[in-house]
Amino acid sequence: MKKLVSVFMIVFVTLSTSFAQRVAIVDVASILEELSDYQNAQKELDKVSAGWQQEIAQEYDKIKSMYNKYQAEQVLLSDEARTQKEDEIVKKEQEVRELQKRRFGPEGDLFRKRQELVSPIQDKVFAAIEEYANDKGYDLILDKSSTGGILFTSEEFDKTEEIKRKLN
Repeated sequence: MKKLVSVFMIVFVTLSTSFAQRVAIVDVASILEELSDYQNAQKELDKVSAGWQQEIAQEYDKIKSMYNKYQAEQVLLSDEARTQKEDEIVKKEQEVRELQKRRFGPEGDLFRKRQELVSPIQDKVFAAIEEYANDKGYDLILDKSSTGGILFTSEEFDKTEEIKRKLN
């Protein structure tokens, strides 16, 4: 019986160690924030976004002006002319909403601009992480800045600073 338990323990220990994986944690957001290329890309995106927001605000001001003019002239207009003015205002509002969607929507201009500017930088970071994992023999590297649900990790697993040094 003791021999059977001993064999079982040896098999259990062998199996559990053979499936052990080396795991590390990195904070990709922290790494990106320290890269000058990323900071420059963010500034460019902020600049472009602000310009588009201003463009949209100006269009909404035009709509407000059209509406105020309509309100002032409304009593003097025929039913047909009133309907025409109302339709013009509604059409202009739809155009501006479409412009806003085209600029800031899920697949809009800002999204594409972000992809254009930030993706190469992210690719560089991910390549450095992959190279680090291969060099150090890690099987799994998790991003603690993502919403993946990492609630706690020991600092010994956090390799963020090593990746930062590798990129610099």
